[in-house]
Amino acid sequence: MKLFFSLAAALLLTAAINAASVNDIVEAAVQPLPPDLRAAATVVQYDPATGERKVLRQGTNQVECEPENPADGFTRCYGKMAVPSRMMEAKLRAQKMPDPEIRKAIDAAIKDGTIKGPAFGTMHYRLSKKDGVIKRLWTMSVPYATPESIGVSNVSQRDAALKGQGLPWMMLEGTSGAHIMIPISE
Repeated sequence: MKLFFSLAAALLLTAAINAASVNDIVEAAVQPLPPDLRAAATVVQYDPATGERKVLRQGTNQVECEPENPADGFTRCYGKMAVPSRMMEAKLRAQKMPDPEIRKAIDAAIKDGTIKGPAFGTMHYRLSKKDGVIKRLWTMSVPYATPESIGVSNVSQRDAALKGQGLPWMMLEGTSGAHIMIPISE
């Protein structure tokens, strides 16, 4: 009987430690977001070996977050419209496909209607603790836009942003992945 209670206590303790670990992961994953979006955001994790998606916390708002990716050091959040492309990216990354090929495959899937691309104006949020990268970055999806069509520069502000002086700029102009980079000073 003592053995039974000892095993039960050990299982309860393990469950409590795992719950605390998940809570810590969830808390860290929502940090890129504005404070008013954090409590209701969904938090997911993708298995790097298989690309399988695991929900760590089901949220109630329009935002989904992923914990820090050990491969690149970024914690990411995005509008739920981006979930199909994030799921596809995770599967392709698990197959060891290089980034340029992943981007091409996602573009093709959006163009042929296999997955729906992000709506114009969808926000994405990124946070990093690494040196040499923009620490807090928000991006706005502007699919197929060009700098001329929306009046934004396409000159990188990365170096200025690293000094806390960056301004918005566009990347991947004219593609389904076109977005405006918005560095946020801490």
